[in-house]
Amino acid sequence: MPEPRTFREEPVSFVRRSGRMSEAQERAFEELAPNYLLDVPRDVAWTSVHPEARLDPAEAYGRAAALYIEIGSGQGHAIVSAAMTRPDDDFLAVEVFRAGLARTMLDADREGVRNLRLVEANAPEVLSSYLPEGAATEIWIFFPDPWHKNKHTKRRLIRSGFGETAARALRDGGTLRLATDWEDYALQMRDVLDADSLFERDFDGDWAERFEGRAMTAFERKGIAKGRDIRDLTYRRRARA
Repeated sequence: MPEPRTFREEPVSFVRRSGRMSEAQERAFEELAPNYLLDVPRDVAWTSVHPEARLDPAEAYGRAAALYIEIGSGQGHAIVSAAMTRPDDDFLAVEVFRAGLARTMLDADREGVRNLRLVEANAPEVLSSYLPEGAATEIWIFFPDPWHKNKHTKRRLIRSGFGETAARALRDGGTLRLATDWEDYALQMRDVLDADSLFERDFDGDWAERFEGRAMTAFERKGIAKGRDIRDLTYRRRARA
């Protein structure tokens, strides 16, 4: 029998940072995690997903509803806002930074949000196996780490092959929404998805209009304040054969 793997075969799009959490953040994991944080079986790393693990959305949310997924939800401002204003839809936040997960749970609990779940895991593994095929109505990727140094661009989430991963999780006609304040990453995103036969553009011209459903966050304001243009992209998942 082959030896079990002890490392990932693909680079991840994040560096997992550890730091001391506040008492409130610690409380979030102790008291709120049972209501919000999905218990994911692991593979080779703490943020990995075991290849045989599967999410049952109806069980996780207690109902059947359209599922919207945000990859790299950060502090959770965008997805908590969306979940608050759209109670008939379900939302899944995918994030690896524990402080951000804690903040998201605290804000969701304060606002009485019940249609939101969180998963602490590497996004491609969530999309490629953990989610049922075609489960997502939309996937959102807002301001992913640009890895702007040339030696690090291989870590970017949106690179060759990502389209197939995202397309598996999306229903036919589902939407992939992206935004970034780094021009070269925006160009890479567009090149990758334009070349992917599983997707078609859902915008005219060079860039999509700003997604009205994306709450304006401090991160986006910071990019604007530094003079960087925010570029949106929207793609539609083509129908399966």
